Parts: sequence; C-alpha cells; structure tokens
Amino acid sequence: MGDRYRLKKLAFDQVSTYSLKERHHKVSRGTFADPRRWDETRDVVGLLPEILKATDLTAVVEAVLAARSKGKPVIWGVGAHVFKVGCSPLLLDLMSRDLITGIAMHGAGLVHDVELALIGATSEDVETEIGSGRFGMAEETATAINGAIAQYVPKGLGIGEAVGRALEEGEYPHTDLSLLAAGFAQALPVTVHVAVGTDIVHMHPSTDGALVGEGTYRDFQRFCSMVSEIGDGGVYFNIGSAVLLPEIFLKALSLVRNLGHPARDFVTVDFDMIRHYRPSVNVVERPTRDSGRGYSITGHHEIMLPLLYHMLRSRLEGAP
Repeated sequence: MGDRYRLKKLAFDQVSTYSLKERHHKVSRGTFADPRRWDETRDVVGLLPEILKATDLTAVVEAVLAARSKGKPVIWGVGAHVFKVGCSPLLLDLMSRDLITGIAMHGAGLVHDVELALIGATSEDVETEIGSGRFGMAEETATAINGAIAQYVPKGLGIGEAVGRALEEGEYPHTDLSLLAAGFAQALPVTVHVAVGTDIVHMHPSTDGALVGEGTYRDFQRFCSMVSEIGDGGVYFNIGSAVLLPEIFLKALSLVRNLGHPARDFVTVDFDMIRHYRPSVNVVERPTRDSGRGYSITGHHEIMLPLLYHMLRSRLEGAP
C-alpha cells in the first residue's frame, strides 16, 4: 500500500547525536534534596532542593535580611486569611525582631484582628448566619472598631493607629494577638485600607462613613510614605489579598515616583494559595519591570508562612 499523503520518508538513521555528558542540565544531584542534611542539622531549610520555587523562597529570605541590614523597609500587605489560619503570631514575632517594618491590611483584616484582641477567636460561620440576617451583626466588633474611629480619627489619626491605640490602651484581654495593638505599642505603622460596604462593621448604625473615609485616606497617605522608602533594596509582600491591597500598592508606587522618590530596584513577593491576576500583575510584574525582582510563591498560608518564618529565624540566628 502506498503513502496516500505523498510525504517524503525521513532518514532517521542519519540523525546526529552527542554525548549526554556534553549537555547543559537544569538540575543535578548537587541541587537535590538530601535527607542526610536533616541528620546533620535537624533543620528543614537544609532539605530544600536548590530548584525552582525553593530557590525563589531562599532568595526572598535573603532579600529580607539584606533589606534590614541596609535599613530598608520590609512591608507586608496582609489579607484576612492570614488571621483566619492562625498565622498572625508569626508576624507579631517578626515585628518584634525588626524583620517587618510596616503592615497594611484591608477592612476584613481589621475585623479579624480586633476580634482576636476581644475574645481570642474570629471567623464566623457565614453559611449558618446569613439565612437569618445575623451574619456580621456581632455588637462588640462594631462597637470596638467604630468607637475607636469616632474617638481618634477627629484627632488626626488614621484607622490603623486609632484602633491600635484603643486596643493598646483599653481593657482587651487578648491584645497579644493583635497586629494593630503591637504596631501602636512599637510605633510601627499599621495601615487599614477600607472599601466602604465590604466589612461587617459597615452594616452597624455606629458607622460614620465620613470618618471611615477620612481615616482610611490618612492611612493611604501613611502607606505611601512607607512605599517612598522602598527603593534600593526594600521588600514588599502581598499575603493573600487578591484585589484591594495590590491595587493600593500600585497606586502608592505611582504616586511616590510622581513625587520624585527613587522607588526602584526593590523586591516584591506574592504569597497566596492560588495565583490571581492583580497580585501577579500589580505586585510581581509591573512594579519591578525595569528594575528589581518579583516572586510568586504559591501554597497554603498555614504551611508556607511558618516555613518562611523558620527560614528567616534560621538565617538570622546562624543555624547551620
């Protein structure tokens, strides 16, 4: 039977080859994970292969330590999920060790942080409560947040500082779990960026929309001041915010560059469970396109953040 396609048969026996030993290889045994390192150090960091995202994670750790050695900022934009999976104590410890110099959160983070300070628990069961109209109607949460805004925003404070001051100076049994309280106590800026109508406290009659807007705008101004110092080696993390904080970071970056600040040659990092458009584009890609480096690290926060913390502490304390 003839070849109905009328194609010329190729002479495979004339293919040229070369030795495997001459080829460039992307991985080799020297870069592999080696369980013998555990026997030597008892340190999980030593088990990471020097390949792909493990290399990126190591580079992120080095960037943080390099930034602090130069006195450059390390700013964390923190989504609500960080609180909901129990990782805020890790951030509190890094703040105390001067490895975080500023934090930005949106209104959901504010709610969770305050509830943790109030009762040491947070994250209501929306599916259970939404049918009855009880979702978001916890009185103490709204009273604490809206009360702090009403008391201190008229005195010139932003929402982050206002609530942090109220928590730190008030009678709250679990302020050791609060990033806002720790920020106020340490004079470390913690800013809150609110989209009106997105947070449960906005449903309560104690909300003053004008003061919320005034307070969150002050926090945007403060956040811009933080970003203005990020050039030449600073680091910005976006941890689990898919929309709001990536947009705010990009606008802040444009503003400070417009004002003449040399906000270039820095590192950005997006940590999240799945990849999203805005963090990828507005945090990792666009800000570092002409200088610096952006990293995307994908994984569950309750696993990846303890790993990042461990790596920072290991390097900082000179673990073998």
